Amino acid sequence: MLTTTCIVLLALLLPSCSPLGASAAAAALNLTLPGQHPSPELVAQEVHRKVNASVTRRQLLQSLEKDESSSCYTGNPIDDCWKCDPNWPNNRQRLADCAIGFGQYALGGKNGEFYIVTDDSDDDAVNPKPGTLRYAVIQPQPLWIVFPANMLIKLKQELIFNSYKTLDGRGANVHIVGGGCITLQYISNVIIHNIHIHHCYPSGNTMVRSSPTHYGYRTKSDGDGISIFGSKDIWIDHCSLSHCKDGLIDAVMGSTGITISNNYFSHHDEVMLLGHSDSYLPDSGMQVTIAFNHFGEKLVQRMPRCRRGYIHVVNNDFTQWEMYAIGGSGSPTINSQGNRYTAPYDRNAKEVTKRVETSESEWRGWNWRSDGDILVNGAFFVTSGQGLEVKYEKAYSVEPKSVALIDQLTWHAGPLGVGGRDNNLGMWTTGPNGGGGFVIGSGPDYTDDMSESLSRIGSPYFVMVLSVLLCSFCALALAFVQ
Repeated sequence: MLTTTCIVLLALLLPSCSPLGASAAAAALNLTLPGQHPSPELVAQEVHRKVNASVTRRQLLQSLEKDESSSCYTGNPIDDCWKCDPNWPNNRQRLADCAIGFGQYALGGKNGEFYIVTDDSDDDAVNPKPGTLRYAVIQPQPLWIVFPANMLIKLKQELIFNSYKTLDGRGANVHIVGGGCITLQYISNVIIHNIHIHHCYPSGNTMVRSSPTHYGYRTKSDGDGISIFGSKDIWIDHCSLSHCKDGLIDAVMGSTGITISNNYFSHHDEVMLLGHSDSYLPDSGMQVTIAFNHFGEKLVQRMPRCRRGYIHVVNNDFTQWEMYAIGGSGSPTINSQGNRYTAPYDRNAKEVTKRVETSESEWRGWNWRSDGDILVNGAFFVTSGQGLEVKYEKAYSVEPKSVALIDQLTWHAGPLGVGGRDNNLGMWTTGPNGGGGFVIGSGPDYTDDMSESLSRIGSPYFVMVLSVLLCSFCALALAFVQ
């Protein structure tokens, strides 16, 4: 027994003496992140298998001219999983079986009771009223939280979740804004679906309740839209995020098992941070799937910015950026597959990737891959890694089918039932407050620009056309004067 114990201890200690150091040892031994999948490549392959199955099913139905069925199946495996059930409003918890990627094990409030939010107020962060969203999310038992009416919930402080919760905004237009916004700290199994999250700002230096039996002092928050801290099995789907003080979604301090899918991001600088710091070793086990999202208007950088971990970026649509799309430091693994990257018109910002404050001699060994990506308007992706030649992938021609597939998979990104897209989704029931018409505030502080995502005014295309017309007019005017 003693000999066996010594062998085990040596096996644990020796890797830290190797050139790979403690970081590789922690990741390989899986000591710090119990939610970490032992084979991330298999998870990435399974995502592709599900996408291919959904796309093939859609094509088959179209070829058989089954209009009713083919109009339902989109090729998006998440939506096809629940939305094609005509009785989905009465089978809402089916959603918990539809996640893909690293967050696929997020149960949310599956098998728990339904909690109906009837009160949009947030007057007391220590003693929230029953019927409010804050009262629901701090409860210890699994809850499936629904909204029978449109709501604008203006938070006073961070909305601190307990484990096993689903926010299900389907059938309503639900906006969460204000102080702190959503905090997932040292918890697991949360699903956030079909919610607008925007105009979040720092709050804190006060008491906030995190469970029915505990409240404590919270220092000033960063003002993230969603802050994931030391948590696992998290799925964020069909939300829109914009206009926050810090990040739209940040996942740090040993968080893992996360899927971020079908969301619409816009109007923000530092979009998404994955990893606490280059030196924080537990984040070597972070695993995140980023799929079917639309990175839209007026985004600058960090889509995402990664430190350590394994990040699978698959079938997203990046419609321009101001600095870069994907950045990182601390040797993260980035697996970019089947995305469309449309570069801005700035010739100095065509590169998709950015190694942050790292010399080429160091980052050339990082595993950054680009497979089947569509590079538009001069975009190029700098790959790296062992056995890979560092190359600059220039924009190239692609088959229309490839472009159409990206449009198809991301067309319904963002909340369903609102906005300029074909996202219609009816009310599921009439709740205690009548499912009535709570009017979303239209004041300048809380205008949701995402619902105008298809507007050409202010888009790069509109600006380009307008510029050409103005230049032509000026040229004609000068010629006439001369």
